[in-house]
Amino acid sequence: MTTAREIPDLLSNAFAADPYSAYRVLRDEAPLVWHEGMQSYVVSRYEDVARVFKDPVFTTANYDWQLEPVHGRTILQLSGREHAVRRALVAPAFRGAELQERFLPVIERNSAALIDGFRRTGRVDLVADYSTRFPINVIVDMLGLDQADHARFHRWYTAIVAFLGNISGDPDVVTAGERTRREFTEYMLPIIRDRRANPGDDLLSTLCRAEIDGTAMSDEDIRAFCSLLLAAGGETTDKAVAALFANLLRHPDQLAAVRADRSLIPAAFAETLRYTPPVHMIMRQPAEDVALSGGVVRAGRTVTALIGAANRDPARYDRPDDFDVHRADLTTATAFSAAAEHVAFALGRHFCVGALLARTEVEVGANQLLDAMPDPRLPDGFTPVEKGVFTRGPASLPLTFTPV
Repeated sequence: MTTAREIPDLLSNAFAADPYSAYRVLRDEAPLVWHEGMQSYVVSRYEDVARVFKDPVFTTANYDWQLEPVHGRTILQLSGREHAVRRALVAPAFRGAELQERFLPVIERNSAALIDGFRRTGRVDLVADYSTRFPINVIVDMLGLDQADHARFHRWYTAIVAFLGNISGDPDVVTAGERTRREFTEYMLPIIRDRRANPGDDLLSTLCRAEIDGTAMSDEDIRAFCSLLLAAGGETTDKAVAALFANLLRHPDQLAAVRADRSLIPAAFAETLRYTPPVHMIMRQPAEDVALSGGVVRAGRTVTALIGAANRDPARYDRPDDFDVHRADLTTATAFSAAAEHVAFALGRHFCVGALLARTEVEVGANQLLDAMPDPRLPDGFTPVEKGVFTRGPASLPLTFTPV
């Protein structure tokens, strides 16, 4: 990774330390490259990553081995009418009036409870004390599960995310992920059966009741979706909240602008998704041979689409390596829909169903944090360091502030 012609290794320590420099090399020198260790083609240009997500020739068959061992069979593995119906069963809870009326109070309450734990101390590690816990607590409460189990869900979440990011194949991580699936199944199935018999006003009851044209979700469908929600719903908001504040703290003028005009928070979140996305790579598998920039991908081979590289492609964005909440080539109005101009939530039929939930959580969290911390400061000499390859975000974000 020290010379222009040397192709970066996605499993190397150098890549983990600075993927963005590697992404430039890949886009320029090797937009399609076979990675032997990952047994996958790697694509890095925006036009190719967008096509991988939108073109129906690219299937999610890779999730049979990538996700199923830890989640079970999920909606992400389905296609055609089966996928459309299952998505229609779960989507209403994550958009529009349903989200605002039923779950906004849950989001506000959980954010406020965590902030109350540190607002009078004048100091916080925003990662350890807030961002890693906030979305998991929200999901537990949305599902109507026992709040006393927040810590248990946080442990399961950590194991699942580690499993999904285990591109080096660490056997201990695999074992922990498989154990989490068993524990989560044993916990959830009795609750799902009880909720069918005694429904309430919670997301789990809604999933149990949902039906379209005689099709309903089985107990296992619901359990697998809850497992997926725990990982996907937790990881995006977890990493995004921390990255949002890290980016703003590194750009004090933009932090001041957002503090003064809270309507800029969605734009700051959208720019964070582009500039430092929580998920840096997603895999797909073509059903037939496909020509992309730099060559042909053979049918059945895994393709790793580098979101982090595509979102900084100079062919798509002006000044791609600058963080700018006022960016003209990123439309906030569409940034949380399948028409997004970034690829952080993927695109097409498998666009993240929880994008609006993530937006709501980040808006609520950012507003409450800005209210509680009028002058957040990093320690002298401290620079936030991102960690992770598959998913990525600040490892810690220690802040001091004047209590209000």
